[in-house]
Amino acid sequence: MTNDQRRLRTRVAVFACIAVAALVLDQITKAWAQSALADGHTVRVIPGILSFTLVHNPGASLGMGSNMTWLISLLAIVACVVLVVLEIRTISMKWTVVFALAFAGALGNLIDRVAYAEGFLNGRVIDFLNYGWSVGNVADIFLMVAGVAAVVLLFVGEPFSQKELDERNKEQMERMAGEKSA
Repeated sequence: MTNDQRRLRTRVAVFACIAVAALVLDQITKAWAQSALADGHTVRVIPGILSFTLVHNPGASLGMGSNMTWLISLLAIVACVVLVVLEIRTISMKWTVVFALAFAGALGNLIDRVAYAEGFLNGRVIDFLNYGWSVGNVADIFLMVAGVAAVVLLFVGEPFSQKELDERNKEQMERMAGEKSA
């Protein structure tokens, strides 16, 4: 087995562990919300900032697309496939973590849409984290963290592929050679 194969196996194992742990946490919290908040009970955690309120959301964030649930479900399936492909292609453990969190978030909400379906890919997501301006769940937090982390990684120039890393190293070598000759 080559070093590249070992690194790929390690990244895939890290991806799987993070994704499974995040997915389990998401599903456990949703099960708790359904049992503890099912009677319409609201729990105030930080008054005016955070409370727990059970909502069965047919749409996306902020209730958008509530009449396009099937499309949101289809996009989640595509996102999960794309995230796995990106994971296999990356060389970066940082990108691996981002892809795993995004995968868990997308899959966690997709599981709800399938489990609580009123038709093909036409289910509702269990939301319960009420911020006052929006209601979400743990999967949404994973998606948000992954999105912010991706922006940060892009901003700092974290290489995604071996080709990108090779190009960066070549540019650095050329710069260093130029500085020595000056």
